Parts: sequence; C-alpha cells; structure tokens
Amino acid sequence: MQLRRPRRVLVLGGARSGKSTYAERLLARERSVDYVACGLPPGDDDPEWAARVALHRARRPASWRTVETLDLAAVLGRPGPPVLVDCLTTWLAGTMDAVGVWAGEPGADRRLAAAVDGLVTAWAGTRRRVVAVSNEVGSGVVPATPSGRRFRDELGVLNARVGGDAQRVWLVTAGLPQRLR
Repeated sequence: MQLRRPRRVLVLGGARSGKSTYAERLLARERSVDYVACGLPPGDDDPEWAARVALHRARRPASWRTVETLDLAAVLGRPGPPVLVDCLTTWLAGTMDAVGVWAGEPGADRRLAAAVDGLVTAWAGTRRRVVAVSNEVGSGVVPATPSGRRFRDELGVLNARVGGDAQRVWLVTAGLPQRLR
C-alpha cells in the first residue's frame, strides 16, 4: 500500500536553522516545482542579501521555476506543479509594506487582514502540493519596538492559521527536523 503524500506542509524554524534546505528536500524528487520567492529581489545596494539569494538559487535544480511574487493566493489558485513558498515571513513583511501598515495609512489593518485571509483561503483550497517555509519567531526575545512586536505577533497568527490547515508541520532546529503534526 502506497502512502499518500501530504498536500499542504508547513516548515517552521529560526534564522539559519535549515528550514529552507529541509523544505527543498521534501520536494527533491519532483522534476518540476514552482519556487515562489517572496523576498525582495537582490540589488546592488545590499550585497549580503544578494549572497543569500544566490545561495538559495544555487541549491535548486535547474528544472525548478522561480516565481518572484507576493500574490501567493493567485499561485496557489492555479493548476501546476508542486509549489515551494520561501517564505511566509518575507511575504508578510512585503505585504505589510504594500498595504501601508508601516506608513500608518488609513485602512491598512483592514487590507492586511484581507490579504492574510486571502492567503489562508487559497492555502486551504489549493489543489497543488505545497510546502511553505516560515520563521518561528515566538520563542525569541520580545522585540524592543512596537513595530517589531506587531510583526512578531502578525507572523505568529499567520503561522498558526496556515499550520492549522496543514497536513504536516515541521519545526527545524539546528538543522534537525521535528515533526509536529
């Protein structure tokens, strides 16, 4: 009897914990994968970020397609190969910026809630196999600034919502994956 692979998997971990590498290993046998990069594309003004992006690119098979977007709901809503989302943390940061949270724009909280709801709905309803990576930030030091605490809290809620509708949830610590569900 062949075991059915989980369709929705969340991989959590701290910075440099090995979470992205583990997520990539979960899809390593797939010839075609849509690798959704949610972070800012590297620029000439940030060589450290460019080096991080280059490291991630070098690990991926050439047959995997990179999609740079914050519109995860659209990616999850259309048919295609398995998806690796790297990562929900950068998606949330970019989305909070795009909807005007950091600028204090009127209606920003409502727009953020709608974006998160849209992502969670797309995650729950996707027909594609998807592995999403996110930072586990709730176990660390309480941020010193209101914006830092707001981001940590929003990410904790997002992780809980996505994890609540995942068939598998992994926590990677020091390169060691632990299955939570």
